[in-house]
Amino acid sequence: MPRLESLRPWVLLGVFSLLLFLISGATFSSLGVVLPAMVADQKWSWAQAGLGFTLLGACCGGSAWFPPIVIRRFGVRAALLLGTAVMAAGFLCLYATPNVWIYFLGTALCGVAYQLMALIPGTHVLAAVFQKRAMAFGLYFTLGGLGGVAGPMMALAVMELTGGAWRPFWALQAIAALAIGVLCSLLIPSSAWLRASSERIDAAVKAEAEAAAAAPQTAPLAVYRTVQDWTLKQAMGTVQFYILVAAYFVHLLSGVTVSSLSVAHLTERGVAAGVAAGMLSLEGLMATVARLGGGFIGDRIDPKWLLILAVGALGMGSLALSVADSYALMIVYAIGTGVGFGLTALAVTILLLNYYGRQNNLEIFSTVCLVGAVSALGPLIGGSLRDLLGSFSPTFQLFGLVAAGVFVASLFMRPPQMKRAGEGAAVPAGLINDPV
Repeated sequence: MPRLESLRPWVLLGVFSLLLFLISGATFSSLGVVLPAMVADQKWSWAQAGLGFTLLGACCGGSAWFPPIVIRRFGVRAALLLGTAVMAAGFLCLYATPNVWIYFLGTALCGVAYQLMALIPGTHVLAAVFQKRAMAFGLYFTLGGLGGVAGPMMALAVMELTGGAWRPFWALQAIAALAIGVLCSLLIPSSAWLRASSERIDAAVKAEAEAAAAAPQTAPLAVYRTVQDWTLKQAMGTVQFYILVAAYFVHLLSGVTVSSLSVAHLTERGVAAGVAAGMLSLEGLMATVARLGGGFIGDRIDPKWLLILAVGALGMGSLALSVADSYALMIVYAIGTGVGFGLTALAVTILLLNYYGRQNNLEIFSTVCLVGAVSALGPLIGGSLRDLLGSFSPTFQLFGLVAAGVFVASLFMRPPQMKRAGEGAAVPAGLINDPV
């Protein structure tokens, strides 16, 4: 029995990684590949097509307040089952798509389900069962992120097998969502077990941080972790919170836009559709590699440096994509945006826990996720600029400059310090040095 209990955290890691693999591969990464065929078949403008992708991202971010309510009241299993039903309904709408309005409804439903099925429940549960959270999140985002690698190739394969038809792809995704969502929900433990695990893990993390604070070290590879549990209101009163929000915003802004428009952009610049889709898969592979590497070192060096590397790479990749018409530039784009997209999400997730604690992380992280509602304007902006200027290049150049601004802000970021009511002194902070 003790052996079974020790394996349960790894089972949960596998469950949520599988869910993230499915929904990332079937939504953001695949839609950009299928979209040109849908546009040609339905006679849509690129502004309309981009708006559908914008609704996917906006509903993904804008619904981030909802999963914490479901989880707190009904448990994680209820959130997964509800998300499974909504995701399947979204795929069925995309399968039917008699007009642009049903397309919009389908993408909106998939966006809501994205948060319910994996991202927020996954980070909430894994933070409650793993003490080495950077390692756990690194594996989670890595394994789940493989969906971004498989998605474009899977979409192309299904369309090739069906003579270029795009509807069968969405039908297959609906079936997969129902089967995998129900199976995974059955493997989720009870709320009482999760609560007991989180209390045990929190006590261990705080004890480690307090011990380090009592005997601070000055090694250059120190990892900052707070010894306090911040409330959402307290976190929102710090500059660091908004820098992390900005980083999460630009990673979604660039990531969603690259997924939705890069294939169309590159083919307009003379790149073969298969090569363009392959570069999107390479981008997903680089994101996966970056998450894996970041997860293994995120408990050893401060994740702030991962964030700086990530947003810098994201900006460089976006600028390279804007003018890409050769393999060299396309590889710079794929590596840059891939590393940037993969590492930014991981670094922000870890920094929120390190800066503000785990107790209220469900609400803090979901609030950060709300920026997805705004960053989802990327495809709409890109599609509108394409219709107006005849090119997607200005969009990627603009987003590259936004990433550069976040890069500069991240360079000067320092850990937040909580002040006692009515006092100016800060509560002692923890510095942890894990052995390499």
